[in-house]
Amino acid sequence: MRTGYSVETVRAAERALMARLPEGALMQRAAAGLAAACADLLGRRVYGARVVLLVGSGDNGGDALYAGARLARRGAGVSAVLLAPDRAHAGGLRALRAAGGRVVASSAAADALRRAHLVVDGIVGIGGRGGLRPEAETLVAAAREGGAPVVAVDLPSGVDADGGEVRGAAVRADATVTFGTYKPGLLVDPAREHAGALRLVDIGLGPHLPAEPDVEALQHADVAGFLPLPDAESDKYRRGVVGVVAGSARYPGAAVLAVAGALSGGAGAVRYAGPAVEAVIARFPETLVTAGPPSKAGRVQAWVVGPGLGDGTEARQALEDVLASGVPVLVDADGLRLLDPRALRARTAQTVLTPHAGEAAALLGRSREEVESARLSSVRALAERFGVTVLLKGSTTLVAEGPAPVRVNPTGTPWLATAGSGDVLSGLVGSLLAAGLPGRDAASVGAYLHGLAARALGPAPITSLAVADELRKVWLDVTNG
Repeated sequence: MRTGYSVETVRAAERALMARLPEGALMQRAAAGLAAACADLLGRRVYGARVVLLVGSGDNGGDALYAGARLARRGAGVSAVLLAPDRAHAGGLRALRAAGGRVVASSAAADALRRAHLVVDGIVGIGGRGGLRPEAETLVAAAREGGAPVVAVDLPSGVDADGGEVRGAAVRADATVTFGTYKPGLLVDPAREHAGALRLVDIGLGPHLPAEPDVEALQHADVAGFLPLPDAESDKYRRGVVGVVAGSARYPGAAVLAVAGALSGGAGAVRYAGPAVEAVIARFPETLVTAGPPSKAGRVQAWVVGPGLGDGTEARQALEDVLASGVPVLVDADGLRLLDPRALRARTAQTVLTPHAGEAAALLGRSREEVESARLSSVRALAERFGVTVLLKGSTTLVAEGPAPVRVNPTGTPWLATAGSGDVLSGLVGSLLAAGLPGRDAASVGAYLHGLAARALGPAPITSLAVADELRKVWLDVTNG
């Protein structure tokens, strides 16, 4: 599992570690890892390569200078552009010059950047706030014009390490070499889009970090451990039954897609309650169906309500019916618009909300732009306000629940931005709830598998039903390692 810690936590861990090491040892560890990553990006053709360092006044600038010295000793032509010459790291600057590197005058910086084979962004560290200053922005633009790969030191300059926000001009790196642990902003959009490929360098922080991170991202092994698998004594009822309340005369397809996702989620059976019985049975004859209210559908271990439901009287009554049940409930789409916060807070069983940015904005009373630019704080605010598990869909799907670390889904793909995708995800997560997974685990495992299924279909236009079909194969791949 990838874990990310806040700047404050990282700083405290660094202080604890530095107290036990010789002076400068921690920076040398970081510089060694950074230099190795730069050599890899140069294809090991370090000798004769032109490397330009963009050096700020903090420790990130020192890391860049020491790494530049290592590259210069291997034969690279290393030039440093100092954005704050009077405050550049003195030891790093001495090391660079001793190794044959040079400092480039500001008047020649743009030309050096355009001719570079590699650019190292050491402008601002993890404590930076706001976007790049005009001088730095001009230099970064010149680097981009040259087309050389850009490597960010610890974090792309101009992005927020804790929240993943980008409040102005920022470096868009091809790769980011981060030290000790991931920072939340490297895993969460919009900052994640600026980070490029991530490389973690172990500098010994592990023993000094708390057991519980601020954010975490599941990997294959984690998901395989969560998946509910039947045993010899299992039958369809012991494996869990998920109820689906979805679709309407206008949107019968939403019911079909939600049921498709539910049938792929590990529960033993799916009950459908709603007006799209004929469409559901035509596609999935194994579904247990009723046209009556959810409370008359039969016993279930979890409910999914909302996709394509509409906003009429019957839709409202169905939602009230489901929320009054004593089993876990997932609310999506139209169900989110019809929610009564008082009914939500009155529930004792688990509740999972799965909004996209627009729906989250409506629930929080914010603009969509605010939610999209501050996804991490938004999902935390939703979970806290309603006392539920929240799966915030988007470029990076986030799952928040109480004080637990926010889960970041690493398998997302832009191809999931297609009609009906959320309906499939809702059914899938609901099925995992019915099979016995807690809300936070069901939501994060469902998002992981959903993204994996879309990726397996390749970088091409996909349909939501194709993703649902692919989920069965992905399930087997994950459980088989």
